[in-house]
Amino acid sequence: MADTKTDIKQSEEWQKATAYEITDHDVERQRKLIGFDQAAKSREYIQTATTDNIRNFAHGCGDDNPLYCDPHYGKKTRWGSVIAPAMMASIINAPMKGDSVPDEIKALRKSLFKGIHVFVSGSTWDFYRPIYPGDTIYSFNGDETCEVKQSEFAGKSVITNRRDVKVNQRGEVVAVYRILRVLTERKTAVTKGKYSDLKPATYTDEEMQAIEAIYAAEKVQGAAKRYFEEVNIGDSLGMQAKGPLTVTDVICFHSGGYGFVPYAPTANRLAHKNRQRIPAFYVKNEQGIPDVAQRLHWDPLWAQAIGNPMAYDYGVMRENYLYQYLSDWTGDDGIVTHVHDEIRKFNYMGDVQKVTGEVVGKRQENGQNLVDVKVTFTNQRGEESVRATATIALPSKDKPLPMYPPVPADLAEKAAQMMARHWELGGD
Repeated sequence: MADTKTDIKQSEEWQKATAYEITDHDVERQRKLIGFDQAAKSREYIQTATTDNIRNFAHGCGDDNPLYCDPHYGKKTRWGSVIAPAMMASIINAPMKGDSVPDEIKALRKSLFKGIHVFVSGSTWDFYRPIYPGDTIYSFNGDETCEVKQSEFAGKSVITNRRDVKVNQRGEVVAVYRILRVLTERKTAVTKGKYSDLKPATYTDEEMQAIEAIYAAEKVQGAAKRYFEEVNIGDSLGMQAKGPLTVTDVICFHSGGYGFVPYAPTANRLAHKNRQRIPAFYVKNEQGIPDVAQRLHWDPLWAQAIGNPMAYDYGVMRENYLYQYLSDWTGDDGIVTHVHDEIRKFNYMGDVQKVTGEVVGKRQENGQNLVDVKVTFTNQRGEESVRATATIALPSKDKPLPMYPPVPADLAEKAAQMMARHWELGGD
């Protein structure tokens, strides 16, 4: 990471050139958008799940669970096939056709929060069915909440909660994904604030060997039954390591299918077209070259320019690492039905996360045997970077196959209506 006085000066100059502010007018417009759902028309890198892209996505997260990666293994499970890691639903999307957006909604959205940086600060997932090879995923979404806060990191900020309803080609709700987003101004001074003194982590050979030992001890429950009766409150879910974080990890996550359309990194002619379409998303680097604002995940100078000491991961990377941890413990027959996570600290380049969890509750609900767990990510500085809870349906000795929870009736009806309209309008 560059840390010379010249680099800092350049970063401060970039800040001044891109110092967009959160206005009361924008907040008012955002609040008027609450409750409006729209068919998602984005065409992500992956639109239909396949055996190959499921495996590649899992590998992009560092996950080698054979339930996701080995078709021969998958055939022998209760699912009869490989299935996707459930959070893969967030990155699969085919364009859903829907009615035109009303003019008043378009007016509210025009240049809304222009130039304001967005952080994913956490999410809540409810899962209702698996994703198989051959499933095409569509979605509709809308904002549910909006509040203004004073952030310890970047002054004034806006917190929004967006609901994405993920639907397959049969009009069935696969999952509901609620995304907590923090919008911050790009003007926090580089040389001030609680993060300014952080330095990139370095490791001795002995320290790296200790991390490798954690990896070596990790195991996937897989085909071995984890019965509800044998789980007790206070049980540990074990420990996993994630990291130390490198730029390669971010590249692997993108290569696995994280497109982040319409802001996806693109090259040459496609990059030119994208710069013409959304010029505000492109900010000049130290060489005078317009580059994507999201490069703060791999460009330390741009990360400094918005007030961070170095580049850091995507929040959704840790959310997928969390799911891997839960899935490894659950086994093939169990189902992770609900996950809530709070991303509490940045995960900077060089940081390593130790993931630990424990059982905090057992209950029976709607004929299901449910286990509640809490999970914590702790970095090498001893800081809690992720706090999460989850609910897992486990088999019991007299009821070996737990089921997914039912979709709320009003949501199931709306999803069916949205997909029916998609087909009426000539959707693929």
